[in-house]
Amino acid sequence: MKKIELFKEHGFKDLTFSNYLAHESEYMKVINFNFKAGQKLPVHSHELEGELTLVILEGEGEFLAADGATMPANPGDVLVSEIAEPHGVRAITDMRVLVTIAPPI
Repeated sequence: MKKIELFKEHGFKDLTFSNYLAHESEYMKVINFNFKAGQKLPVHSHELEGELTLVILEGEGEFLAADGATMPANPGDVLVSEIAEPHGVRAITDMRVLVTIAPPI
């Protein structure tokens, strides 16, 4: 068992979102993304089988889809998606997001 204190380990960057690999194994990958207000992870997809989750830990934003659709992203929200399905996120306020990918890419 291991404990990771994300808020202590990983902060924000002014010019672009920042990411921190919190955990990686043959079964899954866990990444913390921090976005300053206005920053985004553009809509993208991966040519792999598997699933991902995006969990909003702090702040407010929007989940982004390939067709331009958006969904509110607030603390406690969890987006579950196939890895191959286009996905992205945009921060309205400073926002912390925890992404889990299984199997890891």
